[in-house]
Amino acid sequence: MHILLVYPTYPDTFWSFRHALKFVSKKASFPPLGLLTVASLLPPAWKRELVDMNVEALTDQAIRRADYVFVSAMSVQSASADDVIRRCRELHVPVVAGGPHFTSSPELYPQVDHLVLDEAEMTLPEFCRDVENGNPKPGYRAEGWADIASTPVPQWDLISHRHYSSMNIQYSRGCPFDCEFCDITVLYGRKPRTKTRAQIIEELDAVYATGWRGPLFFVDDNFIGNKAKLKRDILPAVADWMAEHNHPFYLNTEASINLADDPELMTMMVRAGFEAVFVGIETLHEDSLVSCGKKVNEGRDLIASVRQLQRAGLEVQGGFIVGFDEDPPSIFERLTDFIQESGIVTAMVGLLNAPKGTRLHRRLQEEGRLLNDFNGNNTDFATNFIPRMDEDSLLEGYRSVLDAIYAPPNYYDRVRRFLKTFDPPKKVFHFNPGYLAALLRSMVVIGIAGKERLHYWRLFFWSLFRKPQLFSLAILFSIYGFHFRKVSDAAA
Repeated sequence: MHILLVYPTYPDTFWSFRHALKFVSKKASFPPLGLLTVASLLPPAWKRELVDMNVEALTDQAIRRADYVFVSAMSVQSASADDVIRRCRELHVPVVAGGPHFTSSPELYPQVDHLVLDEAEMTLPEFCRDVENGNPKPGYRAEGWADIASTPVPQWDLISHRHYSSMNIQYSRGCPFDCEFCDITVLYGRKPRTKTRAQIIEELDAVYATGWRGPLFFVDDNFIGNKAKLKRDILPAVADWMAEHNHPFYLNTEASINLADDPELMTMMVRAGFEAVFVGIETLHEDSLVSCGKKVNEGRDLIASVRQLQRAGLEVQGGFIVGFDEDPPSIFERLTDFIQESGIVTAMVGLLNAPKGTRLHRRLQEEGRLLNDFNGNNTDFATNFIPRMDEDSLLEGYRSVLDAIYAPPNYYDRVRRFLKTFDPPKKVFHFNPGYLAALLRSMVVIGIAGKERLHYWRLFFWSLFRKPQLFSLAILFSIYGFHFRKVSDAAA
């Protein structure tokens, strides 16, 4: 049996980092971890081949070689996934589809031969048995949640790490919170399920064995969903492993803002090698937080929480949303001021949309305000429902936020504001040949040809002489800013 695993392309969004990747001669931010894990779940005798369309073209020859083409995608990749399915049908090769997008919207894919939905640990083995018995069914669903303590190590030999700017692993699935607009609990539940300490060490060993040295992203939707296990088992083991291997990776992840309430946990994460954390701040308007069920953020001094994380040695990357029903006209200016004051350099601001299966989607459907399915990209100046705020005012306000926070004077001021007070317990200077190439390219593309060149050179020399241990971070932020402005300008 020859299986071709295909990962569709991402459009050019804030999350793609496409314009930033060119500086380090990479083609994609992360490998398709889900498909690499699916590959490890297949019967040993089956041959596997993987095509990540973000780094290489999918050829008709590759499709024809396959007995089945496996496609996995998120909603933002749906257009590319549709094209892959069309091509496979034209070449008469059966398609097996799974992953978040197909699990959320199976009714859109009657043309797919086999929908293997929910978590692959539960549904894929049954499909594989049926294939070997010659009677695969059109659809496979599961009740409950997978025990990821039995999930195998991803099959890293299917990809070349030289195409990616970061590697990724997963420790947990699920989130204890249930925000109205978020589909994580729909897909993975509210009780965080975790891997064992032995699994995490084995996965670190596996990534290390590929020769990778550099960023490693824990893809958990909320890394601190089970704080007790992190403190007791996982973080001490990761810290020891990192020390034994001379700190080959610099770690980052996603977590809820209540991480700032736990000094011990922050200290342990930094000791283990974590340098950045993405936090869903969402909105500054208390009524909006209450309405959407973002309880962990309610009644909190968000600026103080961000600074607690920064003082601990964690760069805070923030996610923000505008378009809540309760948002007042002042929300756009408040949000801009907050981002500037907090020193959150990587600030992702999007329009509220309603993913399928969420409480928000159900409520809007009941209210007759739902327009269409969410395409997975909340930064393309569109919502999939009728907002309470006048739509023109909402889009104009959203545009004003992006214009303000990505404008070179404001953006570089925010970088310096952050770097001035950021004093992590350990140095974060990283060097490899790819970073040297990125530095040289940034000097030409941003420092000479860019409209922000004056701000670039000010930051360049300021960080070089005042904060040399953070110089590589300053250059990285310059490259990020270049990408954010490109995407923002294209979306206008």
